[in-house]
Amino acid sequence: MTERPVADFSAKPTLTGAKVVLRPFTEEDAPTMAEILRDPEVLLLTGSAGAPPLPDERLRSWYATRSEQTDRLDLAVVDRASGELVGEAVLNEWDERNRSCSFRTLIGPRGRDRGLGTETVRLITGYGFERLGLNRISLSVYAFNARARRAYEKAGFVAEGTEREALRHEDGWVDATTMSVLAREWAAHRGRPGD
Repeated sequence: MTERPVADFSAKPTLTGAKVVLRPFTEEDAPTMAEILRDPEVLLLTGSAGAPPLPDERLRSWYATRSEQTDRLDLAVVDRASGELVGEAVLNEWDERNRSCSFRTLIGPRGRDRGLGTETVRLITGYGFERLGLNRISLSVYAFNARARRAYEKAGFVAEGTEREALRHEDGWVDATTMSVLAREWAAHRGRPGD
């Protein structure tokens, strides 16, 4: 079997869907991302509650350098209806030999409950398989983040196992579910397994 070579992550595409545009970050996105990253729900659902906020200068530097990274893909999630930056989508932890990487996304308060997350997952996952030649994309989702888990399942991610007590939260512990989707699964459903 001839396998397609895996491209590196140096190309930073713009991916356009019906509801969102995923585009490369710029330094000018830092203030909006700082606001999103301080949202209590974002902090909770990403497991960052209680962590000190990143200084503005560090955020400016971070988002200004995303396009320079050759081993990961960080894209801004823009709501097409409003033109507003509402979150981010990231392919990272690239394992070139095994043609796999991790995925994470976050959507701030202005982008929730309208299907933007599901479309974001489909767009970046499709890019990972169809353009980068990945074989596997995986993620981890906390048990209290049912909205994200639904979005991942709608895009074809399958639960693989439970990371027990993966997050300390308030006076207890929260499990996380490891999920993944494979290239052959994506080829069969293109991110719409229930259709």
